Amino acid sequence: MPFLVFSAESCYPSGGNMSEKGLEHIAERIVASYKSYGGINHIDGANLPSKEVVVGITRDLMRLLFPGFMDNDVIHSSQIHEFVAPLIASISKRLEKEIVKALQYRAQAGADAAGLKIEARRLTQEFLESLPGIRGLLQTDVVATYEGDPAAISNEEVILAYPGLEAIAVQRMAHVLYRQRVPLIPRIMTEFAHNRTGIDIHPGATIASHFCIDHGTGVVIGETTVIGQRVKIYQGVTLGAKSFAKDAEGRIVKGIKRHPNIEDDVVIYAGATILGGDTVIGRGSTIGSNVWLMQSVPPHSLVYFENEQVRVRPQKEPDPEHPNSRI
Repeated sequence: MPFLVFSAESCYPSGGNMSEKGLEHIAERIVASYKSYGGINHIDGANLPSKEVVVGITRDLMRLLFPGFMDNDVIHSSQIHEFVAPLIASISKRLEKEIVKALQYRAQAGADAAGLKIEARRLTQEFLESLPGIRGLLQTDVVATYEGDPAAISNEEVILAYPGLEAIAVQRMAHVLYRQRVPLIPRIMTEFAHNRTGIDIHPGATIASHFCIDHGTGVVIGETTVIGQRVKIYQGVTLGAKSFAKDAEGRIVKGIKRHPNIEDDVVIYAGATILGGDTVIGRGSTIGSNVWLMQSVPPHSLVYFENEQVRVRPQKEPDPEHPNSRI
């Protein structure tokens, strides 16, 4: 489409502000574009969840997960219930409303509005009931990060300042909503964390305890990735898909296993790329920096580049006193 050029004199009167006629002309052209460029409008459809509200809920959930870390004032143990109860009530009300919107977006024509509200209330309650368990997992992540980084001076520093821990915390919450099949909201949450931390973890990824992301910038973890216990990854790591299967009409097939499995006690160094739904990194393995891997490796392997070739060899068992001393 050729660029259209308009005379400035037609839009701006002598005073320098746009004329009403000029503004109306622009409005008409924008409205016309809604018909010309379909697919990026959402007009006359269900009211979508608000990104601003979901981000606010996510921030308040972080306050619940880490009381005293995200607030300006000291929270005393004698006041903890008074802190938690109204915050839970506020989150519950806002989250239920956004889940209703998400369910309406997914709902088939003629869906019962009252039924959707009941379902949203049930999902909200289930999600909130999962928070103590999420805190248990996050405690292991804090320990793994502190013990895995000699530069970390305290658990408090990890919680306050480490982007990996923030991204993991948000993903663990979003994963619960993903498993509940709540549309849109889980991805809004993890993209909020992605924007803040530079770490992109899809809410569908399944991640066991004691997970550590060191530094973290540029980490990408795909939807169907499965990560075992005590896994540590560094900046620039991608756990992605080899390719995208397509149906007979050329459309990408969704809902299939596309991303790798990382078994327990694996370390993946900076810049490594591991691809494929049938790729399994055996437990206790070490993946060296900048390795490009599209095949499974057996347990306790060391994978590295040598003379522009990927090499795989057994590595020594780690010292129980120093679990990362494998090379």
